[in-house]
Parts: sequence; C-alpha cells; structure tokens
Amino acid sequence: MPRLSVNLNKVALIRNSRGANYPDLVRVATDCEGFGAEGITIHPRPDQRHARYDDVFALRESVTTELNIEGYPTEKFLSVVLEAKPEQVTLVPDEPGQLTSDHGWDTVGRAEELRSIVGKLKDAGIRTSLFIDPVADLLEGALAVGTDRIEFYTGPYAQSFDEDPERAVASFAKASRYAAELGLGINAGHDLNLHNLSYFVGALPDLQEVSIGHALVTDSLYHGLSNTIQLYLQKIAEGSRR
Repeated sequence: MPRLSVNLNKVALIRNSRGANYPDLVRVATDCEGFGAEGITIHPRPDQRHARYDDVFALRESVTTELNIEGYPTEKFLSVVLEAKPEQVTLVPDEPGQLTSDHGWDTVGRAEELRSIVGKLKDAGIRTSLFIDPVADLLEGALAVGTDRIEFYTGPYAQSFDEDPERAVASFAKASRYAAELGLGINAGHDLNLHNLSYFVGALPDLQEVSIGHALVTDSLYHGLSNTIQLYLQKIAEGSRR
C-alpha cells in the first residue's frame, strides 16, 4: 500500500502564531509515527511562516520512519537539506512568497537547472522527487534530469472530484502507468482528503506515497490526531483493495 506521510506545516503555523514552542513539532511528529504515520513531511518556505529551517534538523534527530523535506531549491534550502540528509527531498516550483503549491515543474524548459540540483541531492544519497503535473512530456523530462520519483500535484483532481470522479482521476491514472513504465517512483499530494483519497489510491496501483497535511490536521480537530491518522490509513487500504 502507499505510505502515508503527514505534513506538519499547519501544526508549525499554529506554533508560530504564539511565539513559543507549543505545540512542539517534534513531539507531534513522534506521536504521528506512534499513531501509524509512515513518514513526516515539512515544507520550509523562505519566509518560514510555518515550518522553519531549524525544524529540519530537529526532526532529522527524532523521525524514525521517513523524513520528506519539500521546498523550492534556493541556495539556503539546498544547504539545509544537504546537511540534514533526509530520506527524501521533494522539489517544488514555488516562487518565494507563494501561498501554496499550485503547479508542477516544467521539467523540459528547466531541464539543465533541475539536472544539476537533482544530481547534487542524489550524490548526497538523498532520494529526490519532483512535483509535477500528469503530462507525458513532463514525465519524460523528469526521467531525463535523473529524479528518483515524481509527486503528482493533485489539486485539479480534488477540485473536480465531486463532479465526475472517473474523469477527475483519468489523467493521473494514465500518467501513473506511464511513469511506472519509465521506472519512476510515484508519490502524490495536495488537497487529498478522507472524501477523495480512497478513489485516487484505487486508480493508481503503482502509487508509493501520499503526503497529506492541511486536510488531515483539519480533520484532527474533530476526530483527534490518532483517530484521524487511522481514518486516513483505512482510506488508503480501501483504495488499495479496489
């Protein structure tokens, strides 16, 4: 089954709002693992409005499953991840100040830049993933720059799921099959939730990981963190059995 990596950015946002270490991000990450999460994700942005660069090192010392660090490859970001050496780095094409991720890399137009960055990460022994849209040319471009995995940006799927689930997932299912043929590992994330996750997992049998933060943290306000993680794991299991 795909692994569930819990994105803790929203927990960090709550912490930062009061200027103290409460909630403690390391404690929450450790609890998430204890509740069944199979990975921890954070996305430190240049303004550090939620997860911060020092969180990377704190989590590196405590996470026992897999640590996934997302971010735009600024010089600062790369220096942090190359020093911390998480299991996975997911590169996203967010410009500084962008509210949230809303598109994938142009792996063809920015091939030279990405090839250099991916090469540095892989030389350091870090598995690398590129945030990407479900387009064949972009998948071929991802392969050409040497990435290990791609992470599908699933915002469009979530936005159109209620209208027509089959149509919403079609491009992702097709792209997933092609990515698997190319030998790329497949992750997914953005706006996946308890309502649409199972269907997505069922349509992508080669899916290896989902990274979920905003919806999971929101759901935990109603169900509690432990119960919410179990609910997401159940949805992944249901989808895998389809």
